[in-house]
Amino acid sequence: MRARLAWITGLLCLTALLPATSARADNPIVQTIYTADPAPLVHNGRVYLYTGHDEDGSTYFTMRDWRVYSSSDMANWTDHGSPMSLATFSWADANAWAGHVAYRNNKFYWYVPVRQRSTGRMVIGVGVSNSPTGPFTDALGRPLVDNNEIDPNVIIDDDGQAYLYWGNPRLAYVRLNSDMISYSGGINYVSLTAAGFGARSGNAQRPTLYEEGPWVYKRNGLYYNVFAAECCSEFIAYSTAPSATGPWTYRGTVMPRQGASFTNHAGVIDFAGGSYFFYHNGALPGGSGYTRSVAVEKFTYNGDGTIPTMNMTTAGPPQVGTLNPYVRQEGETIAWSSGVETEPSSEGGMNVGFIENGDYIKVKGAAFGTGASSFTARVASGTSGGRIEVRLGSATGTLVGTCTVPGTGGWQNWSTVTCPVSGATGTRDLYLRFAGNSGYLFNLNWWQFTGGGGSSGGNLLTNGAMEDGTTGWTSSGGTISSATNVAHAGSRSLLNSGRTASWQGPHQNVTAQLTNGSTYTTSVWVRSQSGTPSAKATLTLTANGTTSYLQLTPAQTVNANGWTQLTGTATVSWTGTLTNASFYVETAAGTDGLYVDDASFQG
Repeated sequence: MRARLAWITGLLCLTALLPATSARADNPIVQTIYTADPAPLVHNGRVYLYTGHDEDGSTYFTMRDWRVYSSSDMANWTDHGSPMSLATFSWADANAWAGHVAYRNNKFYWYVPVRQRSTGRMVIGVGVSNSPTGPFTDALGRPLVDNNEIDPNVIIDDDGQAYLYWGNPRLAYVRLNSDMISYSGGINYVSLTAAGFGARSGNAQRPTLYEEGPWVYKRNGLYYNVFAAECCSEFIAYSTAPSATGPWTYRGTVMPRQGASFTNHAGVIDFAGGSYFFYHNGALPGGSGYTRSVAVEKFTYNGDGTIPTMNMTTAGPPQVGTLNPYVRQEGETIAWSSGVETEPSSEGGMNVGFIENGDYIKVKGAAFGTGASSFTARVASGTSGGRIEVRLGSATGTLVGTCTVPGTGGWQNWSTVTCPVSGATGTRDLYLRFAGNSGYLFNLNWWQFTGGGGSSGGNLLTNGAMEDGTTGWTSSGGTISSATNVAHAGSRSLLNSGRTASWQGPHQNVTAQLTNGSTYTTSVWVRSQSGTPSAKATLTLTANGTTSYLQLTPAQTVNANGWTQLTGTATVSWTGTLTNASFYVETAAGTDGLYVDDASFQG
């Protein structure tokens, strides 16, 4: 989306859609482009959201690629760009429509409907990747299924049998083999009855409410099929069944018809103790049935397992936990934005670009604690730069710091700027407001605060971002090295290879920094070199000759395909004189090599 044009032309629409204090609106969850057809996936303590991409100004379903976003708190979403497009499938020529991602065999399978060039028919292709954020490649070199229909969805049942559902106007499924890219038997068609899917009047060709977009899943022993009903304009309805293949019983409406889009498309997940319903609407400026935007609501199932009826909101769900501003955060991690767009960065990942005077980014729930002393940002400018105003509460809220961004000689010629900050305390919504002359000002790659103590981010660890090589870190076994091939953020991570025991891992002495009886918060990103160990952060305390071990984070499975964040809060205490305290990253079992990045241990 050319965001600037969209915001100008849609000003009247925006006024009607958003509440009086637009800073509080966090739905739709992506504002930099138009997104549609959400497909959420929970993996390693994070929600990955796979979407379609409506092109600007579309007057049809003009879609050429798919996008990925992720969040650990359901409020701030990181843009991972486009890891798959029509060009991924050499045999397809149009219609990058609604897909779905399933995880199995340590791989991610993205099932998408596209138009086959040789036949002109809609078929289902499969992309595959070792990482939830891609890149994805064509798994087959040909379609998996051809019956000229759309909207694939996969459910993997408790017995390991996977089913691929899809369909408009029919509802069909096949039984996938364990390789996830082939199936056994033929195509099965579900009997669309009024009892199973509700009755539609006045349409002999479509006698039931079922229209398209099935989302089949299992919860507490009950199978759900949430679908788009009765075009056009669609609402979201659902049915339930005792098995993955039925028989289905119609249960009613999940989301009534509403909004500027005449279609809707559902995705449902459980995450961090809550249930979430994803959908799309036309709520952004310039929005319509062909320029849609993904949104999400938190809900609670009724006591009998039925789904309550929900309406679209501009507020979005409450944040899960807080965001740590003292570790490196991607510029494209956003709760709400105005005017900006994102683009691929020469330093990897994405960056925020097309920044003009008055544009801003909101980051929700930043936990500053006792206070920050400085703000650092990675920036680039092909012009004369501008300013980053660090504000709290709103885009015109309390100004706690201003960073001057110089010209760097190019939009991807990156430089780091730092400025003092005063008054950033507690947990607040952070606004980065951009200011300067006319035209595009600069690009933003990442940012990070430093705590009042002067250490990196109020962080008791030295070199927590791992950008200074192995400085500050040692290992209790194996070899540590600075890795440039993978990084959670920035350009480096720390690799501990050659471990011969599970307790061995990278560690750092923090004896002088600890206060007896104080509470500390831990955050560290971990990735295995191979395998799927269960990693954890531990504090080793030696006082009066006795050593004790305090687990700082719950053990969590990590793998080689992506980063997993370990977080926790613990109170540290000891008796007598503390002679040694070491912050460790280790595993519960096994000796897999570990990559570690963006480690934070804060009091």
